[in-house]
Amino acid sequence: MTPSQDPHAWLESLDSQRAAAWVAEQNARTEGVLDADPRFDGLKADILAHLRDTRQIPYFAEHAGWLYNFHQDEAHPRGIYRRSTLDDYRAGSQDWQTVLDIDALADADEKDWYLDGVSHCTVMPQRALVHLTNGGGDATVAREYDVEARRWVEGGFSFPEGKNHIAWRDPDSAFVCPGWKGAPLTRAGYPREVWLVERGEDGQHGWTQLFAAPEDAMMTAAWRFLDSDGSALDLAEVSDGFYRKTYYLIDGGLELHALPLPPKAEIEAYIAGDFIVKLAEDWAWQGANYPSGSLLAVSLAGLLGEGPAPQTLQAPEPRLAVAMVETTRSRLLVNLLDNVKSRMLCFAKQDGEWVRQPLSLPEDGVIEIADQPWQSDVLYYSYSDFLTPSGLYRLDLENGASECLRRQPEAFDPAPYVAEQWQATAPDGERIPYFVVRRRDAPFDGSTPTLLYGYGGFEVPMLPYYIENFGPHWLAQGGAFVLACIRGGGEFGPHWHQAAQGPKRQVSFDDFIAVAEDLIGRQLTSPAKLAIEGGSNGGLLVGAAMAQRPELFQAVVCEVPLLDMLRYTELLAGASWIDEYGDPEDEAEREALAAYSPYHHLRADARYPLALFTTSASDDRVHPGHARKMVARLRELGHDALFYETDGGGHAGNAGQEDTAKELARVLVYLYQRLCD
Repeated sequence: MTPSQDPHAWLESLDSQRAAAWVAEQNARTEGVLDADPRFDGLKADILAHLRDTRQIPYFAEHAGWLYNFHQDEAHPRGIYRRSTLDDYRAGSQDWQTVLDIDALADADEKDWYLDGVSHCTVMPQRALVHLTNGGGDATVAREYDVEARRWVEGGFSFPEGKNHIAWRDPDSAFVCPGWKGAPLTRAGYPREVWLVERGEDGQHGWTQLFAAPEDAMMTAAWRFLDSDGSALDLAEVSDGFYRKTYYLIDGGLELHALPLPPKAEIEAYIAGDFIVKLAEDWAWQGANYPSGSLLAVSLAGLLGEGPAPQTLQAPEPRLAVAMVETTRSRLLVNLLDNVKSRMLCFAKQDGEWVRQPLSLPEDGVIEIADQPWQSDVLYYSYSDFLTPSGLYRLDLENGASECLRRQPEAFDPAPYVAEQWQATAPDGERIPYFVVRRRDAPFDGSTPTLLYGYGGFEVPMLPYYIENFGPHWLAQGGAFVLACIRGGGEFGPHWHQAAQGPKRQVSFDDFIAVAEDLIGRQLTSPAKLAIEGGSNGGLLVGAAMAQRPELFQAVVCEVPLLDMLRYTELLAGASWIDEYGDPEDEAEREALAAYSPYHHLRADARYPLALFTTSASDDRVHPGHARKMVARLRELGHDALFYETDGGGHAGNAGQEDTAKELARVLVYLYQRLCD
């Protein structure tokens, strides 16, 4: 089906009155079904109250002794950027200093501003680049802000709206990869160029172009690494695809020198003269072979031809993945996923080698590194699992002192429930792990309403986070929550991801369907009691599962999805995902995409569950036309579907707490109606 043959192609228009009227009609219909349900208002109020509970952990970034936090509440729905001291934080004080009020800024500018992030200059943190998004999309503006004076820097750095990459180099310069209108962009709509912008008088800054990538590249980026001794190293990155890139060393004369790393390698950190490199393909270097999935310490001198061989910090294992790397002043921390649960390693450099040091942290859930203050051996991290609320901890790696700074309040009593890890068998025999959270006394007679969630793409793992809102509003209603760890994700490293990449995408869908069938086979649930949910790539997942096996499911929640896989590269950022899915312009890859594209596999003679499709008009990553056209196609074939499109929030749901509460309440009401009533 070409665009000219697609009767619903008009729904791809973002400025058409006809498309806007269609969206308004669908929204009104869905509100009449879901928002008008007597349970909706109570659910929304409960969720909003939980989001605004002052006992929630205010996560922060520490700069020069100040703890900076972004906070939203009823009085500040867009939020405030604020700060406190560690002593006041320990004492539980609510006496925060407001640094920047986003609500006041939005009113003054008459813009739908939301905060996308604040980048403090590491060596002069009172100067910051504030990144603002208009409506919650990926495109942002950046303005220089003085956090001490509480005002914009007159004549300071200011960059237009775009999908830019901007990073401090030092207090008077920044690396800028322009993604704004008029700048040369890649096919995917991302920056092609790397510039050094140096501060000048009266806002007349100096611009020096360092690099220009070809149009068929995916994007560029540049940044500065600061080593533990304060020395600097500047890098540029040019991505040919989502997983293929070349790193360049930027020397003192602003010349770029390609580093001889393999294309599928990621520089995770730089410390003590070593790059910490994660491999996603085998690497033969100086007579030695390093397998895909390895984490290496590779000296800069070694890459330039005069230095020691790379040191393997973590060798690949079948059920293990490197999730994250962090450096402190003198330590290297590696957060592993061991059978989809966190395990932290600590290294110190001794006599030129990285040596493991003992580190005792919990290992049955999810550890996330929350912050690491510059020039310290302090680590802030959080821990949670399905039934344990997050705790925020401060660990001093120098003396071993550890303390819990805050604990998130319990959203529900965990005693009646159990969290387990089960396993399904895929059609090709692979073991597919998945988590089940259920009542301890749940009957195995097929009667338990069950929500199965999945993603399965971009090497992103699904982890056992605390289910704070689904606890009181789903588990307490007798429901079960299931999290599938299917191929295509990052639960077990590159091989797990690559097994479902490109033409092998169907593997991910088969894994997900195998989990659904296993749940039914164990009689925890049944097709009449089973719902599936996923967003973005997960929206593609549940859309494909619905199209291929509609008889397995009673409900489908498909959020900000990709669904037309023959046109996805022509819509917004779609071309940047060719590495993940394949290129419709390539005959063989188009055939693989056509074999599963959900939009093209809907049939008049099938019986589909009444699905809920959601998207956002301000999503500038995944085009809302995917969800719109899917619903229109279902209707054309004689089926029904629910659709809801928000104005703001973008792809990542960057909106106010009230909007978040509405969206979750809407999903819960839908699940109640489909599985519980």
